[in-house]
Amino acid sequence: MAALGDPIRRSLYEVVAGSAEPVSREEAAAAVGVQKSLAAFHLDKLADEGLLVFEFRRLTGRTGPGAGRPAKLYRRSGRQIDVTLPPREYDLAGRLLAEAIAAAERSGRPVRGELERVSFAFGRSLGERAVAAAGPRPSKTKLRGALVDVLREHGFEPRSADADMVLANCPFHALAEQFTDLVCGMNLHLLTGVRSVLDLGARELEPRLEPEPGQCCVKFCSSAA
Repeated sequence: MAALGDPIRRSLYEVVAGSAEPVSREEAAAAVGVQKSLAAFHLDKLADEGLLVFEFRRLTGRTGPGAGRPAKLYRRSGRQIDVTLPPREYDLAGRLLAEAIAAAERSGRPVRGELERVSFAFGRSLGERAVAAAGPRPSKTKLRGALVDVLREHGFEPRSADADMVLANCPFHALAEQFTDLVCGMNLHLLTGVRSVLDLGARELEPRLEPEPGQCCVKFCSSAA
């Protein structure tokens, strides 16, 4: 994203992204009003960052000696880059909801029940990654650290609170505000799935719904219920 901070570079990217056909250096330079050499420099930087891809092609259609050198043509890459501050995971919520709807159509069971099931299964896969990252025969300290890492990776911003762990950010914030019961239930089952794989003891870091202002609705609790 920093590559788009330069105004000329951003304008060149917009020219290429807005074109139905690959754009040459000459065309991009003319569209932005800069010299070809400067346009070429910025276009190649955008290609280095994976925002553009390029190909070489003779624009005249001629081949053989005297046909001239092929032109370097740019087009937008298929790479997707999403930036949200604080971190959000709406694509994950959409994927879980779509999977739940498809499963409900096949099984005839309620969508909410399928959403809880697929959320738990996804969370369990995250928990298995955390266990693998902790290494063979990990201690509780390593398992807790691996849990923190996987939660941080998905935008929950975990923070220790004595023996408990609070999640300072909800990756599904806007959805949770509008569809609180559905999304918080999905979130609880996802995090319960993560925790189900970790051998931390029966009453340590159990996910519970404990919504508080300014943080995720789920809290990992180690105290007695």
